[in-house]
Amino acid sequence: MSYRAPLAEYQFLFDHVVGFDAVTAHPRFEDAGADMTAAILGEAAHLCEEKIAPLNRAGDLTPASLENGVVRTSPGFAEGYKAIAEGGWVGMSASPEHGGMGLPMTMTTAVNEMMSGACLSLQLAPLMSQGQIEALEHHASDAIKELYLPKLISGEWTGTMNLTEPQAGSDVGALTSKAEPNGDGTYSVSGQKIYITWGDHDVADNICHLVLARLPDGAAGTKGISLFLVPKFIPNEQGKIGVGNTLKVVSLEHKLGLHGSPTAVMQYEGAKGWLVGEAGGGMRAMFTMMNNARLGVGGQGIGIAEAAMQQAMTYASERKQGRSLSEVGRGTIIDHADVRRMLSVMKADVFAARSIALMCAVAIDLQKATAEDAWGARAAFLTPIAKAFGTETGMRVAEMGVQVHGGMGFIEETGAAQFYRDVRVTAIYEGTNGIQGMDLVARKLMDGGEAAFALLDEIAEFTESAREACPTLGSPLWEAVEALREATEWMLEQSELNARFAGAHAYLTAFARVIGGYAHLKAASAEKGIGPRTKLANIYMSRLLPEHISLLAEAQVGDKDLYALSVDELAGL
Repeated sequence: MSYRAPLAEYQFLFDHVVGFDAVTAHPRFEDAGADMTAAILGEAAHLCEEKIAPLNRAGDLTPASLENGVVRTSPGFAEGYKAIAEGGWVGMSASPEHGGMGLPMTMTTAVNEMMSGACLSLQLAPLMSQGQIEALEHHASDAIKELYLPKLISGEWTGTMNLTEPQAGSDVGALTSKAEPNGDGTYSVSGQKIYITWGDHDVADNICHLVLARLPDGAAGTKGISLFLVPKFIPNEQGKIGVGNTLKVVSLEHKLGLHGSPTAVMQYEGAKGWLVGEAGGGMRAMFTMMNNARLGVGGQGIGIAEAAMQQAMTYASERKQGRSLSEVGRGTIIDHADVRRMLSVMKADVFAARSIALMCAVAIDLQKATAEDAWGARAAFLTPIAKAFGTETGMRVAEMGVQVHGGMGFIEETGAAQFYRDVRVTAIYEGTNGIQGMDLVARKLMDGGEAAFALLDEIAEFTESAREACPTLGSPLWEAVEALREATEWMLEQSELNARFAGAHAYLTAFARVIGGYAHLKAASAEKGIGPRTKLANIYMSRLLPEHISLLAEAQVGDKDLYALSVDELAGL
């Protein structure tokens, strides 16, 4: 089955759910009107369906390989990447000053999701570059911007992110990579980095590594970390690449999935690099890239969920097995109640996750357009939710997709298992989903809950206005909002962060469930409570929103029960 881009869904969400009209109403984005948006998304859909999706299976069956120190990508990936670069898709939201389109992040988020659904292994290459572009736009010197941004935006060069080391995963402050000043404004960077996505390849002319390392006088922990731009080939002032830098690929990781994406162990041996941002400001600069990537990774989960759902829907519509008790049907397994349950829940969950991601992107665009702190706070609050819920939706839906296929789902030839394998890492990289939850209940509540309560107030206000058209949908959502408000107040009352952390994942998921209900209620209201989206909203409110009750109960337990069992007792039971 081939991938189909959900264009109608994006258009509906833009028009009725996520508030994209407020973005295009601003002078900065006024050119991204309805006609241009439809045309651009249509072109992206054609690229994804015709050129990128056919590469997905090849990437899984013929992984990237390391041959005599050179990484060879999967068959067709070079051509697929070239089509992405030449179409201008890498620099959609980049500044026009250096060759970007300057389009809203909302549109980039939709296109990235499409590419992820078509072939996630390949989509990772432009996603990493987009994050690096944003980091350089915000933190690099003018000289670095002028030399590197045009090449990255055009796709001639690609970018990577180098944080993790064998002994320093999520604890980035434990890294040991070093940077020694050369006396001419450059630095010699040494150390080993692991899990470097698209760390080396043969699809572009140069690879630009953003590397975290510590200067000789750098303090311990994260405060002493700086960020360096270390290219594979050192360019001259005109951007022509010259000699190779003193870095190499030690090996490629053997992974559960994403076989087409070369994940490298990188060794830097006095490699020439340039400081990005201020000395000791590496984490601040890197988080610009990482926050961009977190929204993108949430979209990756949604893209995989969409592709897995499409395949499951097709299979269920064609597979004949047993007899259903339903009087209305097609005579295939889609008539069976449990299969219909899985497909309906998949559809409702994908809609919720996609809405959250696009709401986050809209907030980013409005902050950029208006410079209003409230929009920045909204974007910051939604980012961990979009990342964690988007990726976990991808895992849930891909797993259900295997189940819909039955025994054939466990057979690799159907492709259902590949979705499951490929999406699993999205809950781990760019900050595990546990870290996303901890960020939400700690850093994102440092404003006293202002951003959280503002969002809850908005949902409650809309729920009240929608009660007349959608009374059966509005009431359960209103009750969920009030329960979440109380849980947020509980979180703020906890002076011990570990009490918050113990319930952070549950709290984040409950918040996502409520925002998802908000999106479904908006969709139902758009058709005035009569139509297929209202029926889908009813499924969400009846089967998925009630999860908030148990989630919020867990969120407010605290941490004492988790530590009542000693490690020896826990292992010995």
